[in-house]
Amino acid sequence: MAVNRVPVLKRCRSLGIEPYVLGIDKKSNRKSKRANKKMSEYALQLREKQKAKFIYGVLEKPFRNYYKKADRMKGMTGTNLMIILESRLDNIIFRLGFARTRKEARQIVDHKHVLVNGKKVQIPSYLVKAGDTIEITEKAKSSQKYKEITAVTAGRLVPEWLDSDLENLKGAVKELPSREMIDVPVDEMLIVELYSK
Repeated sequence: MAVNRVPVLKRCRSLGIEPYVLGIDKKSNRKSKRANKKMSEYALQLREKQKAKFIYGVLEKPFRNYYKKADRMKGMTGTNLMIILESRLDNIIFRLGFARTRKEARQIVDHKHVLVNGKKVQIPSYLVKAGDTIEITEKAKSSQKYKEITAVTAGRLVPEWLDSDLENLKGAVKELPSREMIDVPVDEMLIVELYSK
């Protein structure tokens, strides 16, 4: 699998996003060298796509497939794309507070620690539906790792479309989010413009 080895803070700086969006509580004091340079329309569109890919940890091919799927759905393509990205299992684990970062959430799913509706799922890109219940397996719940994670994520706000029980490491998807509920700093309209060329 392709791995991006660029330091996270450096990548955040170049894309103009705050590290807390990824669940990282470090701060970068340096400014991007290109901060004040004028960007072309294409460069702005490309940057928004790179932002979305980086935040959700999706590579180019799956991202393009998500776009095609969003395009076939009813409604606005950009909004559909954000909802699809937001309903990925690794993102849900991060949002529920069962992982400190989306990368860690992906690893938790890969290691077979997650049950969706009582069945083990080890695919981070699994798309969760409204009404699904998500929990950490009984065996994993007792590990020290989750005690450390919940100590860090206890103060994090859980989106209103999710129901989280941090004590028992259980959660549920009440409904799929609308675009207003997704607090990711991405302008999806620019991504749509980029792909529709």
